[in-house]
Amino acid sequence: QVQLVESGGGLVQAGGSLRLSCAASGRTFSSYAMGWFRQAPGKEREVVARISRSGGRTYYADSVQGRFTSSRDNAKNTVYLQMNSLKPEDTAVYYCAADLSGVEGRFRGPYDYWGQGTQVTVSS
Repeated sequence: QVQLVESGGGLVQAGGSLRLSCAASGRTFSSYAMGWFRQAPGKEREVVARISRSGGRTYYADSVQGRFTSSRDNAKNTVYLQMNSLKPEDTAVYYCAADLSGVEGRFRGPYDYWGQGTQVTVSS
């Protein structure tokens, strides 16, 4: 069992930055890859980023490439999503997710555990 808790969401103006955190507990954090997803009202959930178990490999959706950066601190059992140059279309609930499969590179998953989400709102 893995528990995931996101934090760091909020309201920001276009062009601004936010850093999301996702704290994990329950299993050895360095043993699983992590993903970030988002879901805007009326839209399907989409994958935003993925980071490997060691943090050495990251993958991003085209829509956020160059603006978002995922990192992790395995000593703190935490994964981060640094979001820069935010746009109104980035407005969504953001979720972190854990992939316990041990298979690298599964950008879209499937993922085994999910956090409760944190709201990010970008005003124009």
